[in-house]
Amino acid sequence: MNYDLIIIGAGPGGYICAIRASQLGQKVAIVDKEWLGGVCLNVGCIPSKSLLKNAEVAHTLRNRGDDFGFSFDNLQLDYSVAVKRSRQVAQRLTKGVAFLMKKNDIYVYMGSARLTSNSSVEVSGSDGAVITLTARNIVVATGSHAAAPAALSPNGDNVLTYREAIIQNHLPSSVVIVGGGAIGVEFATIWNSYGSQVTIVEMLPRILPLEDEQISTELTQAFNKSGINVLAEAKVEQLETSGQGVEVTVSSKKGVQTLAAAQVLIAVGFAPNSDNLGLDAIAVERDAQGFIKVDDDMRTNVNGIYAIGDVTGKLQLAHVASAQGVVTAEIIAGAPTVKLDYRMMPRATYCHPEVASFGYSDVEARDAGYEVKTARFDFRASGKALGMGDYGGWAKIISDAKYGEILGAHLIGPQVTELLPEITLAQKLELTGEEIARNVHAHPTLSEAVMEASHGLVGKMINS
Repeated sequence: MNYDLIIIGAGPGGYICAIRASQLGQKVAIVDKEWLGGVCLNVGCIPSKSLLKNAEVAHTLRNRGDDFGFSFDNLQLDYSVAVKRSRQVAQRLTKGVAFLMKKNDIYVYMGSARLTSNSSVEVSGSDGAVITLTARNIVVATGSHAAAPAALSPNGDNVLTYREAIIQNHLPSSVVIVGGGAIGVEFATIWNSYGSQVTIVEMLPRILPLEDEQISTELTQAFNKSGINVLAEAKVEQLETSGQGVEVTVSSKKGVQTLAAAQVLIAVGFAPNSDNLGLDAIAVERDAQGFIKVDDDMRTNVNGIYAIGDVTGKLQLAHVASAQGVVTAEIIAGAPTVKLDYRMMPRATYCHPEVASFGYSDVEARDAGYEVKTARFDFRASGKALGMGDYGGWAKIISDAKYGEILGAHLIGPQVTELLPEITLAQKLELTGEEIARNVHAHPTLSEAVMEASHGLVGKMINS
């Protein structure tokens, strides 16, 4: 039970790190107390995207039938089937991770892990058995969990976190979502598409508060059009539950109001899974919120101990954890690697319309001292978007006016999460808007919006 590397946590950071380390000749063990694939594959990113696909179909059938020539005398939508399909998708991918562990000769231990030194991990199995694993290096990849203020404590029945919400097989007739971040707006999209009455309560001035302000405005307008009620700059003062549902007292500039609903979803953020790991016993430093402090190489202050993913608080996204996992494995193995630029990491939110972004907003770029140039192309001028019947939103690209290098992009509209890689790659390779514009894009495609916005950075857009 002696290894080159032990990884605690088998989510998208941990299992990717394990595979890359094995590819580099390391003898690797991975430990998880619950499941392979972590939250993302089991109750997060993957099953939620399955539910969102069902929601897209449901929205079309309920609200757009006339546009596409569909009519129904008695349309029946079974939400439980959507949930069942999402669980099947999650289970298939989890089995895939198990296969990859076996294929790459990675030793898997299911149980609760605790660091006993900078080279040893104690694993307690569900059967009560305790074993000790040793290694030259240890990576902590334990992720995070939903944060909930004491006054909004989930009960798993009518006050939920994403974990209960994503597996419940019945549709709430009405729901108040506390928090207008990615999880809040994605669940709002799912439930609204099936006919639930949805209200989002966001304490900050706008939903998706970390995105470009124009994105938030556009999404709010789209949500209002869909019947989703958005209450920004609003605070939950009280939450009362009963057998009939939940009453939420909310205060805002408009005064105090009480919202009655069948359920409440608490989606106010995440806290690190860094307790009960033995970190304090070996003096691994954490910040005031409990996130593990790491340097650019994901090293902690303790020799041989690394941390990746949500538990570091760098940027709580699955693909960021995976990227950190690859880099960490390469650092440990002494292989060539790269330094991650967290500002330029892609961000994707799968509400309707979708939101995708990276880098600076125009305001942030100016504050950073850049002379900024921006261009925006509306999807209403896209032939592909019009043909899809989904043409709200736009693509905006920001560049440095002096050198033409890409500083960021902010997109809202149909399938925009699929449009990010071209722009992030251009930024990474220090390409300019001119070079993106001169790259011939197939027609008709949604990617032409990126091309048109790039033309706008260096001259004039063709189709706008």
